Amino acid sequence: MPAVALGPNHARGHTITEQFHAFDAHNPHVYRALERLAARRLAAGATRVGVKDLFEDLRRQLPHGVAGLNNNFTALYARRLIDDHPHWAGAFELRRRRAA
Repeated sequence: MPAVALGPNHARGHTITEQFHAFDAHNPHVYRALERLAARRLAAGATRVGVKDLFEDLRRQLPHGVAGLNNNFTALYARRLIDDHPHWAGAFELRRRRAA
């Protein structure tokens, strides 16, 4: 399923968190793919997983690309992965959030 790009009204005047939630709501397959990629890496013995690396893998794997997948979303996806899989917490480095 191709990603759904969000129009300019979604990006201007909205926080990164709001943009992320809008993108995620329109592209649930992106999270599922990130989750699968992280699980495979951890099952293969990785002790650290970089969400930016997962983004690049995802961009290569999806035939129609992932329009709208913003690198600003990496921390939010990492936090969501940890929320859904607390046992993965040590695999992702999180920094204190500076902005909403």
